[in-house]
Amino acid sequence: MVKWGIRYRAMIHMDVDKKYFSNISSREKAIFEGAISMGALFHQFVGAPVNKNSKESLEKAIEESLRLQPAVEKVEVKINFERLEKAMTEFEYTSLNGDMLDVKIFTKVDDVEAIIRIEFIEELNYPLMYVEECK
Repeated sequence: MVKWGIRYRAMIHMDVDKKYFSNISSREKAIFEGAISMGALFHQFVGAPVNKNSKESLEKAIEESLRLQPAVEKVEVKINFERLEKAMTEFEYTSLNGDMLDVKIFTKVDDVEAIIRIEFIEELNYPLMYVEECK
């Protein structure tokens, strides 16, 4: 069923790709697809209630939702347990923050593979989104 779904999605997107993405390379599209998914993740899930018990299910929900996006092959989501624990309130939960996220989105367009990542960079004191790899 999954193989049919991917093939069907590819057939639907063939005309879309030709009409709307013919002005960019496969490399640019692989990066675009990962970046647009990363932006969606950040703005959709930051602020979600989370605690120690719901951490894994939230990681899985994020992974599963992002894998639905075009060209996304794989998603790895880790919520930093130490940062989560520090942010816990007396109500035994907190809101997910960007500095808790360590996420890799793996995309593939034609023969190009890209990894788009967000992780908290200590020296910047900032959750940075960047292209980790593109080959």
